[in-house]
Amino acid sequence: MIPLRDANPTRRTPLVTLSIVIACFVAFAWELGLMASGGETALDAFVTKWGVVPADLVAAWSHGDYLSRETATLFTSQFLHGSWLHLLGNMLYLWIFGNNVEDRFGRVGFLAFYLFGGAVAGLSQVAIDPTSTVPTIGASGAIAATLGAYFVLFPRARVTSLVFLGFFYQLIDIPAIVVLGFWFVLQLIDGLTQFGTLQAGGGVAFYAHIGGFVIGAVLARVAVGVAARIRRPATPPAVG
Repeated sequence: MIPLRDANPTRRTPLVTLSIVIACFVAFAWELGLMASGGETALDAFVTKWGVVPADLVAAWSHGDYLSRETATLFTSQFLHGSWLHLLGNMLYLWIFGNNVEDRFGRVGFLAFYLFGGAVAGLSQVAIDPTSTVPTIGASGAIAATLGAYFVLFPRARVTSLVFLGFFYQLIDIPAIVVLGFWFVLQLIDGLTQFGTLQAGGGVAFYAHIGGFVIGAVLARVAVGVAARIRRPATPPAVG
């Protein structure tokens, strides 16, 4: 099941979502330039420096060095990608679901939410495999947080999805709660399957997806509750 678009209009242009998409493409172009000029060695050094390396982050924090480059990688890693497929897949999900979450949270609120959700997602992967020396990169953790928020905020929105039925496929409009719920269950299954092979390195950071989705859903639920309290009219005082 691959989502292609949603029937959920926005009130304003999603400038932050657009800016994140552009920033990810610019960062990937930089990676391609490094690959062209310095080969795999230069690219690997760049990714190791600016991607989240769990062992390095744990070492820095164990010495109380919280304002460090290792901490910054929780944010810089969100703009790096390992391949065209990795980049385009992430940007498709961000464009479909990010614009509506930005519309609901506001531009500044969404930017803060996106970066924070991505950082928590990165920490989720670190918590699962703290001794790993393999860098984790990609916007998927922050996007997972965006999906979690969409799941809470727009569960009934219709999402046009490409559904494969054996050798055939069909475009079907499916409620977001089904599309995103199915996606999350797949992350859980793949994460549990991967758990015993984490030390092998590489692969997909499923626990970043899981942690991102959960924190996104929680923050959206909190935001809904706060908004409801603000809108609720104050109870007039009793008159005796």
